[in-house]
Amino acid sequence: MSTIPNPFGQVLVALVTPMNADGEVNWADVEKHIDDVITAGADGIVVTGTTGETSTLTDPEKIRLVEVAKQVAGDRAKVITGGGSNETAHAIELAKKSEQAGADGNMIVTPYYNKPTQAGVLTHFRMIADATDLPVILYDIPGRTGVQITYETILRAAKHPNILAVKDAKGDLSEVSRVLNQTDLYYFSGDDANVLPSLAIGATGLIGVTANIAATPYRQMVDAVNAGDLRTATAAHQSLEPLVRATMTHVPGTVATKYILHGLGRISSPRVRLPLVGPEEWEAAQIEDELDLVKDITGVSFDNFRPDRNAAAGGALPKVAGTTR
Repeated sequence: MSTIPNPFGQVLVALVTPMNADGEVNWADVEKHIDDVITAGADGIVVTGTTGETSTLTDPEKIRLVEVAKQVAGDRAKVITGGGSNETAHAIELAKKSEQAGADGNMIVTPYYNKPTQAGVLTHFRMIADATDLPVILYDIPGRTGVQITYETILRAAKHPNILAVKDAKGDLSEVSRVLNQTDLYYFSGDDANVLPSLAIGATGLIGVTANIAATPYRQMVDAVNAGDLRTATAAHQSLEPLVRATMTHVPGTVATKYILHGLGRISSPRVRLPLVGPEEWEAAQIEDELDLVKDITGVSFDNFRPDRNAAAGGALPKVAGTTR
């Protein structure tokens, strides 16, 4: 475990960005949703990440999300900016503006699409980490970026004084153990199904999608692991399993999460921005079948779940494209 105090929290929500039916950000819903997840037990929120539809947000929207999150969270939870960029100069600019807006940390995703070498990946991380005083979480998700952060690169990156953590979505727990044994990095599970296994081998916490819907059982799970209570942690894991499956296996997590939150009456619209679209009829039916199996999750009841497949259909074209510059 790191000798540096954890600046991020343990139960972090990879926050969706609520939108209106026309695809514009619904700022009232953003504030309400942030307050909801913090009240439910989150001690950190990641805005403008993958789940927040970073690829189709404009830079001004990203900075305002940091500002609004900080205003709502106050001292109750840490606010992490999670968008990044596959252009190093752009990522540096976003990091600086996010720091000025009040962010408590910066999550840097591996450059996507351009597929740099590990030397390029490491240089990208170091230059962004150099640009601000924000503590950094490296985001390792090769399924989306096409490039993993290798074990050797993680070891080298860990020597940077601002790089303090990794969000791991590779699912290779043996490598997580190896890095934890050789660095002081904090590790966060980036795979909702593997939160408890990751905690069991020494991970710090989670940056979760399903926590948008049910943060409380993750809070219970983490607190139980901290207390050495495996029975309680396992019960939370088992209760969450069908909800995780509903959220993460049939359509992109952002799409399913908004569909479920809207059905629960917690956001005004399930709209996502193109090229994401709402679930098709058969996909919505699969999600709903999984939700029928959800029982006894603290803080969430599906007794009055009212899904709206028509409201979720299609995707929106925003008024302003989320261009790099």
